[in-house]
Amino acid sequence: MPQYRNVLVAIDLSEDSTPVVQRGRAIAEGSNAELHLIHVIEPLSFAYGGDIPMDFSGIQEEIHQQATQQLHRFAETNNIDAQHQHILLGKPEVEIHAKAEELGTDLIVLGSHGRHGLALLMGSTANGVMHGAACDVLAIRVGKQK
Repeated sequence: MPQYRNVLVAIDLSEDSTPVVQRGRAIAEGSNAELHLIHVIEPLSFAYGGDIPMDFSGIQEEIHQQATQQLHRFAETNNIDAQHQHILLGKPEVEIHAKAEELGTDLIVLGSHGRHGLALLMGSTANGVMHGAACDVLAIRVGKQK
């Protein structure tokens, strides 16, 4: 098994995040690597397009505050200090790639629902991260198993 120096675990803060962080932490501990957590919030304007004449800034700020609190609680439960927690706003795969490059990450760990067929063609965050990463990517199967 390769020895990793810097592991970046991308989470969505759902219950599926627990096994993803556990796997990332086990790898980091086994390699004596640094462990970082990242959560990316997609701007509401991405979800609704630019066509709706609304100011989302108050709602976006509330989402950011709630996500930050959840990330801190999650990190605390997993003994990950504040310097190793990253919460960003943007397109998840773009922000994960940028943070991985900035940190010198050699392994990204994330959850995947194992989509296939049309769902895979439509794209997923895991797929986007895997196909653009400059380092190893480990996708942990999460969600309901058949």
